Amino acid sequence: MRAFEYAAPRTLDEALAVLREHGDEARVIAGGTALVTMMRQRLVSPGYLVSLRDIRGLDRIEADNGGIRIGALATHRDVETSPLVRERLPVLAETFRRVASVRIRNMATVGGALAHADPNQDPPVTLIALGARVEICGTDGRRALPVEEFFRDYYESALEPGEVVIGVVVPQLAPASGAAYVKFLPRTADDYATVAVAATVSVDPDGERCRAARIALGSVGVTPIRARGAEGLLAGQRFGAELLRGAGEAVKGAVDPLSDHRGSAAYKREMAGVMVGRALTRAWDAALVSARGTR
Repeated sequence: MRAFEYAAPRTLDEALAVLREHGDEARVIAGGTALVTMMRQRLVSPGYLVSLRDIRGLDRIEADNGGIRIGALATHRDVETSPLVRERLPVLAETFRRVASVRIRNMATVGGALAHADPNQDPPVTLIALGARVEICGTDGRRALPVEEFFRDYYESALEPGEVVIGVVVPQLAPASGAAYVKFLPRTADDYATVAVAATVSVDPDGERCRAARIALGSVGVTPIRARGAEGLLAGQRFGAELLRGAGEAVKGAVDPLSDHRGSAAYKREMAGVMVGRALTRAWDAALVSARGTR
């Protein structure tokens, strides 16, 4: 690797000042699971690395208005094992459990993974389905974006120069709602998915019809994809095989997968329709259980 300077600021303001001073020569590092690999492959060669590891409070996972706020330095393993996440949003804990290996999950951070903007990651899919927002901080202040708007292109996020991810806020599921994450893996269990789908479904008080749904997919485009067309088909409808087929067909038209060693583009498109049906079925079943519990 190219020689570089290493800065370990203790406050967020100090980190932002270093980023502002060194501009394009500086890169933020947290867990380093993606950045160090890219540096070894000489895909990036920063002159300065700005570590966030010594900034207190960025690793907290805490309750937030019924939902959960996850600090940018929380590791994937932290989210996977958090009692708060497991109690309030078990689908999120399950999603993080499906990421790579325990060794990677113990190092990779939530904020670093989002900033890396890899469209094949697991967590963004579920975060989009849950309606999460990314918190961003720069020298001009703070802002927040829905996760689906944070990803702009292949490995490209909405971060402006000098900005860093500081957290993710995940809202509480509505009453009579359920969520599910499914991941199709034709290779090893720690690999990226061929297709990944997360869905949330809210049903009416009687559990007869869908009130609202959110569907997100990964590994089928240059960014994670929210399937708004399929979501619109579900509103006000009764659950059934015909409805699932319609949603699956709508999703096939929304994705734009790339052929690689995990499958051809045509194969991924077909599997996207199949996996959406499975995710919706699980989410609907969970919503019915929730609806019965609120009566």
